[in-house]
Amino acid sequence: MNSRIARDLAVKVPAITAYFWVIKVLATTVGETFADFLNGLLADSLHLTDTQGLQLVSGIMGAALVVVMVAQLRAKRYIPWLYWLTIVFISVAGTLITDNLHDGFGVELWVTTVVFGLALIAVFAIWYSQEKTLAMKSISTTKREVFYWLAILFTFALGTSAGDQLAESVNLGYALSLVVFAAAIALVVVFWKLKVIGEITAFWIAYILTRPLGASLGDLMSQSPKNGGLGLGANNTSYIFLGLILIAVVYLSRSKRDQLS
Repeated sequence: MNSRIARDLAVKVPAITAYFWVIKVLATTVGETFADFLNGLLADSLHLTDTQGLQLVSGIMGAALVVVMVAQLRAKRYIPWLYWLTIVFISVAGTLITDNLHDGFGVELWVTTVVFGLALIAVFAIWYSQEKTLAMKSISTTKREVFYWLAILFTFALGTSAGDQLAESVNLGYALSLVVFAAAIALVVVFWKLKVIGEITAFWIAYILTRPLGASLGDLMSQSPKNGGLGLGANNTSYIFLGLILIAVVYLSRSKRDQLS
């Protein structure tokens, strides 16, 4: 691959700024609530069981993700709306994968957490063995970008499983789970600042933790008060966060403040 193509591909990911993390949390929240919203909508309108609705939503969103992912991989530069649309669809897909295994097939959450954790480790191991780096800034070839998106998919699936395990199986509740994951992310930042862990390690740990953080936030806002939530519903919560993502992406598209130099 010549240097011109390498440079073009290198700018297909955003710079790691505060904007990146804000939109990431917004997208993970949408991943949790939008999947629930679509499942309930299709199940009610088509008179399906929850399991049938979940399978139908999974098929629809899976097909949509393939289309968006192909567009992202074929792009020659970083396009904010396309990149974050891909993140949103992967977030929804990660939620649906865990929900299908747990709700549809009865797989325990601790099992899915371990399986997705091992799968993510395997992706990182193969990626590093072939490319010698896991840095987001090094996504300069199509091969590295494929590893990158595969790793992100498993971080979402793992984060969903771990978040649900903590909030439901351990009965911490959504608000306390939100506090726990926020504290864990803050601890990662402290370790990074103190140089206990490196930049790349800190990034991927934080990336994993923002998934259950966003999911806990989404559940807190959407679930009914009797279940420990604020009662906004999955639809209203999804609309709010999709709107915020749209505003942020439009701003970044115009300001280019998330462009890698």
